[in-house]
Amino acid sequence: MAMPSTDSLSAAEPPFVIRLGRMLLADKFALCAAIFLVMMLVFALLGPAWLGDVATKQNLRGRNLAPFDFERAWFWWMGADALGRPLFARIIVATQNTLMVAAGAVLLSSVIGTVLGLIAGVASARVSQIIMRLADVIMSFPSLLIAVIVLYVLGSSILNLMLVLAITRIPVYLRTTRAEVLEIRERMFVQAARVMGASGKRILFRHILPVVFPTLTTLATLDFAYVMLAESALSFLGIGIQPPEITWGLMISQGRQYLTNAWWLSFWPGLAIILTTMSLNLLSNWLRIALDPVQRWRLEMKGR
Repeated sequence: MAMPSTDSLSAAEPPFVIRLGRMLLADKFALCAAIFLVMMLVFALLGPAWLGDVATKQNLRGRNLAPFDFERAWFWWMGADALGRPLFARIIVATQNTLMVAAGAVLLSSVIGTVLGLIAGVASARVSQIIMRLADVIMSFPSLLIAVIVLYVLGSSILNLMLVLAITRIPVYLRTTRAEVLEIRERMFVQAARVMGASGKRILFRHILPVVFPTLTTLATLDFAYVMLAESALSFLGIGIQPPEITWGLMISQGRQYLTNAWWLSFWPGLAIILTTMSLNLLSNWLRIALDPVQRWRLEMKGR
């Protein structure tokens, strides 16, 4: 009996994107997390244009308005702050700055840390030691302390906050990438590529980086949640983003003096932070399995 050709087998295999979608549908928690994060992304892109005027308009007659007043417009359902501004509208508008700071910091730190880690993994011992000592210097200082000092000197702005948080997270990607490269470069497929005459640049970016990428993707997803919490902590301390800009952390800071009689001022933005970080952690755990060829079969079996 004739065996099926390799072309027919490859044609029967669905694309990886479709398989990834099936694996996501099979994991209900990861699916809910992905839907929530997509919703937050839509709020970040469209929120300021949609509810920007509503979120900044003051109404002193509605100061500290209690939530669940369904006789009012829907954006009042979470209550109002000390200046009578609807909390729901402000949370949606604040999504943009909160996610922009976290995404920018993670992107900068991951790119810089990955490049330095790749260099440290394949360069000479002297160059590798210099890069690793740089990472040790950054890690020797508490990240929040560095942020407090730099923001106090340079001033609080979205760009400064993004740069400071990115610098403090570079060693995480650097050390992870270097450790992965040191292990992968000794594998047989890398040795075979080297014997066949592949250049060092091609081996690094064509053969090693794709193997490291799933680990870095999972790390970046987790780090996104950490950076968002760090930004919220700095805003809570009063050295993060300043009014008239707004973030979830700043909203918590503005509501802390009313915790005894208007708990909702800090509760709703705090809940937004909790749900976003929890969704990121769930999606990160799913990505770790979905991008690992050894463990991926577990999700694929659920999707059948």
